[in-house]
Amino acid sequence: MTKKELMKLTNDPILLGSLPALRRAAKAALRLGQQTSTPVYVLRRGRVVNINPTARKTAARKTANLCR
Repeated sequence: MTKKELMKLTNDPILLGSLPALRRAAKAALRLGQQTSTPVYVLRRGRVVNINPTARKTAARKTANLCR
């Protein structure tokens, strides 16, 4: 949702400030996930997906090692 779309719904300054805050939090969560090689899950098109490529590679290696 863009700021313009949010402004059509409300004039509340707290809600208007929440969108940038959520984006900052999402970036920080992704950065932390990449630093610790842990998954970062988001909802995309109704499905929960891991957006951290580092964690996907680590998980794939662990699965491959289990299959040996």
